[in-house]
Amino acid sequence: MAGWNAHDIPDLAGRTAVVTGANSGLGYVTARELARKGARVVLACRSEARGRAAVDRVLAEVPGAEARFGRLDLGDLASVRDFAGGLSYDRLDLLVDNAGVMAPPYGTTADGFETQFGVNHLGHFALTGLLMPALLAAPGARVVTVSSMMHALANIDIRDLNSERRYRRWIAYARSKTANLLFTHELARRLAATGADVVAAAAHPGYAATNLQTAGPRAEGRRGAERLMELGNRLFAQPAEAGALPTLYAATAPDVRPDSFVGPSFAMWRGAPEPSWRAPWTRDDEAGTRLWDASERLTGVHYDALKG
Repeated sequence: MAGWNAHDIPDLAGRTAVVTGANSGLGYVTARELARKGARVVLACRSEARGRAAVDRVLAEVPGAEARFGRLDLGDLASVRDFAGGLSYDRLDLLVDNAGVMAPPYGTTADGFETQFGVNHLGHFALTGLLMPALLAAPGARVVTVSSMMHALANIDIRDLNSERRYRRWIAYARSKTANLLFTHELARRLAATGADVVAAAAHPGYAATNLQTAGPRAEGRRGAERLMELGNRLFAQPAEAGALPTLYAATAPDVRPDSFVGPSFAMWRGAPEPSWRAPWTRDDEAGTRLWDASERLTGVHYDALKG
């Protein structure tokens, strides 16, 4: 794993990938590098204008790439169903659950879920479930969910998944990122129980300079907080090109095991990808099962393909 970079991605010709939140930042770099290695890539984005512009950028940077836009709003389960139903591929080799929001003011999705839990976890839970038949049809398929080192700030509260009792934006973010890891853990367990040839893994970028940090303050007009985030990005963060490497490793490296968590090598902050520390509660079987059951109930998406 030492020194691993995007040049080490194997040939992906003939494979199909979906990357959520691919119009900028980590998602864009991930989609572009998969396309560079020959994958057919769907850039799944909420904004059609930004998504189509990102496809144009990929095609300009990688001549001959196969890339297209798909509209997906993870904060609206109807949109998730429309995207999954409209995907014109019988097989899906790779799903990268990358899109997310970070520490916005309290809000709810179109379906009434707290925004961070709804977008970061429930939207991806539903999308993965709806695409599971296509993933199972592709030998060696992978599901990579992007979490964060900030998951360590908080475990989920199964009694208050939507932060209805009290909303603290950073704790809610941490809980959504813990949910990502519990989802990966439980998905890997269920895939193993059925003998499916699909690997579920997770990754985190360390501290990467993207618009995720500034989006919340900008939306609220908190210029001081936005400038502070911009300064932190300039002084301490690694670029998105480096931040995407753990995701790309988890998505393509041959030695990735089920329920792996890949992150930067230096203090979980920056550097080449390697196995990352994770909070012990993210491997809790009981918590994973309870979150899974709640997620099925809340989204109405049931993983029937894994129930034999």
